[in-house]
Amino acid sequence: MKYFKSIFIFTAIILLITFFYSCQNNTDNKGPTAKPKLKVAFVYVGPVGDAGWTLAHDNARKDLEKYLGELVETASIESVPEGADAERIFTKLCEEGYKLIFGTSFGYMDAMENVAKRYPHVVFEHCSGYKTSTNLGTYFGKIEQPRYLSGLVAGKMTKSNKIGYVAAHPIPEVIRGINAFTLGVRKVNPRATVQVVWTYTWYDPAKEKEAAESLLDMGSDVIAQHQDTPGPQQAAEGKGCYSIGYNSDMSSFAPKAHLTSPVWNWSPFYMKTAREVYEDKWKSSSYCGGMKDGIVDLAPLGPMVPEDVKKLVEEKKKAFMEDKDDIFEGPVKDQKGKERIAKGQKLTDEEILEMNWFIEGVSGDIPSEK
Repeated sequence: MKYFKSIFIFTAIILLITFFYSCQNNTDNKGPTAKPKLKVAFVYVGPVGDAGWTLAHDNARKDLEKYLGELVETASIESVPEGADAERIFTKLCEEGYKLIFGTSFGYMDAMENVAKRYPHVVFEHCSGYKTSTNLGTYFGKIEQPRYLSGLVAGKMTKSNKIGYVAAHPIPEVIRGINAFTLGVRKVNPRATVQVVWTYTWYDPAKEKEAAESLLDMGSDVIAQHQDTPGPQQAAEGKGCYSIGYNSDMSSFAPKAHLTSPVWNWSPFYMKTAREVYEDKWKSSSYCGGMKDGIVDLAPLGPMVPEDVKKLVEEKKKAFMEDKDDIFEGPVKDQKGKERIAKGQKLTDEEILEMNWFIEGVSGDIPSEK
């Protein structure tokens, strides 16, 4: 219920902001001297129909058109591979007159950096990366907060004390999510372990479902994921086990298995950025919002989750909303027993963003990217 209440509050705030600005600018955008609409493009690594990562971005794009339609027009391109193809697409969009371009995959980083140098009057925003320049910014969210909350749920719901995690690529974004999830699991269940399997995919429903099945065969009774499809959810339901989704509420794909999902709401950032670019107020930055900013959240808990677990999650969520974020606070050891965070110490934002080690309780290696 609180999840839907937060969505209602967010929508009300957006409507008030939109009304305020439309009144403030009602003489600036009408008539023969009206400022032309800002052309905004979104480049997606997967299809909108993935029911996860790309869908969440496209929902926010639609919000941008809905609430700022008088100022912007948008376009999107799906299933753009990382690498040379991406650079070609970004270049084409610049040539077509797009002045704000969002690249929504980590692997677009170098391509965006290259194109940004050639088109200094276009604003580029890269999701989950770390390279910035005068006209290139980065953005992400503290998804580790709802990851941790979902770990609390998984740790309470497992009976075998074996939790499987279907992971995409061995990059810091994915690694810190696994670690945050595992810290939540072991906060409530120190005996539980998290087994990681890598797929080296963002979007491959069959392969991701197969990876989940392998974890279930090894004794996991809860499956979590950093993938863009509900394949792992469906695998868990097929074996009568539980699952934790990602990106969007995946309960409709596995209603008997789905415990919850860490979810994204990109609308506040996209609307803020588009308005800043339109008003020539944008400056390059590295944005990372948390639960209190509405960028990340936790989907409603499934009916199989007991009330005491729901209460536990709500208490910790309240702390995150109040900026009391102690996920990566010591003492914390890595999976080899070495102390990585001393008692009373916290990782810096930079250390969190560059995380390349697994915490105690994670079973699996961090290989070099294929």
